[in-house]
Amino acid sequence: MELTLECQTRPAGSKANALRREGLIPAVLYGHKGAESVSLTVKAKTAELLVRDASVNNTLIQIDVPDLPWKGKALLREVHSHPWRGFLYHLSFFSVGAQESLDVDVPIHLVGDAVGVKNGGGSIDQELTELHVRCSPDRIPETIEINVTGLDVGEALHVHQIVLPDGVAALGEPDRVVVTVLSPASTVAADEAADEATAFTTEA
Repeated sequence: MELTLECQTRPAGSKANALRREGLIPAVLYGHKGAESVSLTVKAKTAELLVRDASVNNTLIQIDVPDLPWKGKALLREVHSHPWRGFLYHLSFFSVGAQESLDVDVPIHLVGDAVGVKNGGGSIDQELTELHVRCSPDRIPETIEINVTGLDVGEALHVHQIVLPDGVAALGEPDRVVVTVLSPASTVAADEAADEATAFTTEA
């Protein structure tokens, strides 16, 4: 998925809180010109829509800064917001125009009904929800789908077993477990352990 965002350069000496009161969110763009960075502002409503639709370190964004002028593709690197109110404080972007390859995090989506759950009474235990991959900017997957239909009780799928799109390579430990099917006994034991922990916390 690729989104479009128009920004303005941030006036010299402007205060972040004052900008927010004016309906603007401070932002910064890295990588567009070597080690240099540029301070920007984004309209608050536009920023909220962007954060709703984009994923950090995954979604490619076409950024337009008319008063530089500059246009180019970038990744949303960081989103700073109020811990519980959700108000946006600051956004960071990284230009990818000159990058041959990028390291990004892609959400893992499980599809299918595992035979070990359907027929064996087991349960799915997904240990990895994102996969760290390397690819060119134009090949970033929105998600990585893993079909778990063939997994039986006690079986697991590892990183090196994931079938990835052309031009996408997994990073990190190849033997790391992505998903496994727990036996009914393991599921019961895990539930009992969770109940005991909850009871201990309540008593304390």
